[in-house]
Amino acid sequence: MPNQNTPTQDRLDIDFVRSQFPGLSHGWTFFDNAGGSQILKRAVERINTFLYDKNVQIGGSYEVSQAAAKALYEARTAAMHLVNARRPEEIVFGNSTTALLQNLARAMTSQLAPGDEIVVTIADHESNIGPWDRLQDAGMVVKFWPLNKDTFALDLADLEPLMSERTKLVCITHVSNILGSINPVREIADFVHSKGARICVDAVAYAPHRAVDVQDWNVDYYVFSLYKTYGPHYALMYGKYEHLLELDTLYHYFYGKDKVPGKLEPGNPNYELAYSTCGIVDYLSELGEKAGETGSIREKIVAAYGAITLQENGLVDRLLGYLRGRNDCRIIGQSTNRDGNRIPTISFVFDGRDSAEICKAMDAHRIAIRFGDFHSRRLAEYLDLTENNGMVRVSMVHYNTIEEIDRMTAALDQILGSPDSTVTTAA
Repeated sequence: MPNQNTPTQDRLDIDFVRSQFPGLSHGWTFFDNAGGSQILKRAVERINTFLYDKNVQIGGSYEVSQAAAKALYEARTAAMHLVNARRPEEIVFGNSTTALLQNLARAMTSQLAPGDEIVVTIADHESNIGPWDRLQDAGMVVKFWPLNKDTFALDLADLEPLMSERTKLVCITHVSNILGSINPVREIADFVHSKGARICVDAVAYAPHRAVDVQDWNVDYYVFSLYKTYGPHYALMYGKYEHLLELDTLYHYFYGKDKVPGKLEPGNPNYELAYSTCGIVDYLSELGEKAGETGSIREKIVAAYGAITLQENGLVDRLLGYLRGRNDCRIIGQSTNRDGNRIPTISFVFDGRDSAEICKAMDAHRIAIRFGDFHSRRLAEYLDLTENNGMVRVSMVHYNTIEEIDRMTAALDQILGSPDSTVTTAA
């Protein structure tokens, strides 16, 4: 492997990257980033700046209130650059992806009638299934797009027979937080739109790893969590402006349909957490500059994610290579990183071993990994992966290193025994 401490224009300066995340200095190796990444120092600084200097309600005539309103607009503008939206008003902030999707379902009430259809995927996190599934109580019909168990892919051939003239919305995940492979969102969006429906994408497992481009993909709604994208426990939703105008207000009755995005942020957004988005974008912009990009903020973000992808591909290849070398391990999803299409969230099981016990044994090595179904329970049940406390998941991001992976795999060999001493069973 190349020396990761040698910065070049096509590789991350890993020492700089790790210096930006104070939580990495406490002796733990964090491989539970799909549950929540470490927070950037710059994001915390933005939070503190707001609380110390602008901590008042927006809407006032006085100077500090005007500064608070400007900070919130700066936050929406930063998020606009982050996802490549057309305008800051297409950004809706909320407590979590789960809460934003529940709010979206509520705000669509007047657009839906009994008998209207919504398609969800069996591969999704429950956040993008439950809110739509509950609409069945009001007479809506929910259909499940199945996963191909052989390829671990969502096939349009399986979606087509589910679509009808009553289909209003198709809800998908950009990346499953178990399977780790990137779904072809633009291809799916084009198909869905050709059938007269709209598309809602849960991007929680995608946004930390690749540049988001909602315009290029032509998605209608796109949601992800900031606390998994190097920020605090908060989230954002992109919606096409014309679609946001059509949604019902979730705020006071005098917040009319044209009050976008405020009508979708009841009680107002958390100003200081929204403002942290500026710190995330500042960091990505600097990474882009270090990668040689001198253009716009958006171009720097894209360049940053290009360097992040190179770093993460190395991590994926290293861990998958180790897991393939064990004859007692079953990788869930693709076992190779074909064309860089696998983000560094990797789930697996060991023959006859309890996943919880493996993770608890890893605690002694101060290495954080996770077990279970990761709130994608329907997928775990669909793939018969609920026994023995579900799966082990190692979820990495660009601040992780090859050396950390090697320490973890050495620990796994201690916990499980070396591959040569294991006996395989039917996968």
